[in-house]
Amino acid sequence: MKKLFVILATLVFAVFAFAGCGGDQAAKSSSGSSTVTSSSGAKTLKVGATAVPHAEILEQAKPLLAKEGIDLQIVEFNDYVQPNLALNDKELDANYFQHEPYLKNFIDEHKEVKLANAAGVHIEPMGIYSHKVKKLDELKDGASIAIPNDPTNGGRSLLLLEKAGLLKLKEGVGEKATIQDIVENPKNLKFQEVEAAQVPRTLDDVDAAIINSNFAMQVPLDPTKDAMFIEDSTSPYVNIIAVRAGDESRPEIQALIKVLHSDEIKNFINEKYKGAVVPAF
Repeated sequence: MKKLFVILATLVFAVFAFAGCGGDQAAKSSSGSSTVTSSSGAKTLKVGATAVPHAEILEQAKPLLAKEGIDLQIVEFNDYVQPNLALNDKELDANYFQHEPYLKNFIDEHKEVKLANAAGVHIEPMGIYSHKVKKLDELKDGASIAIPNDPTNGGRSLLLLEKAGLLKLKEGVGEKATIQDIVENPKNLKFQEVEAAQVPRTLDDVDAAIINSNFAMQVPLDPTKDAMFIEDSTSPYVNIIAVRAGDESRPEIQALIKVLHSDEIKNFINEKYKGAVVPAF
């Protein structure tokens, strides 16, 4: 009986000792780096993106990052607000959907957000599309034009219309232009401001629409064939990898940038999008 008691006591001690070791191990892992490691040993990198072309480009990056021991997880969004909020709230490690003017404006409007531009990847030329006319000079007096309603893409669309010769803006307003900054409007164009992702859906209701290439390709429209007028390669609106401020030099982020700036990704962009998306590296 005494022998049985000793055995049981030993087993109980062993169980508590093992549990104590497990508790210490968990505490160490939770207090260390925020990087998540999968069961396979790969580090997990969670990146938010809109579907086309960002998520498609990231899909091509997945096997390249896997060779570096990084498991790239892509989280798709269909708007321009939630990816930045999710990144700021540490639900993502990075996002890939926006250009720097949009990011700067977003930060101005959301003071709690602390994000930064880690690197530029590509340009998506914005274009003027229509289901009702084939050329800009066919637009009639009072024609209705749909443009994005966010400040940076709205201003960008007005600059495009100015470059196309359809209106003139107040001197020096640049990318911050609004409808109130139009000083000459010879065709008396009427504007409908719509969320960027929804602009393609207005094509049957308006005479023309200014659409970001990523949303145009989802409809699908071919920016190089279907746009009546399109931004050229001098566009300053480079789509970027955004991260939380201070994470720019994080090894996993640097690995992501290295892969996205590789010849493999450049060749994919050129072959897949044929000018509708242009590498910016």
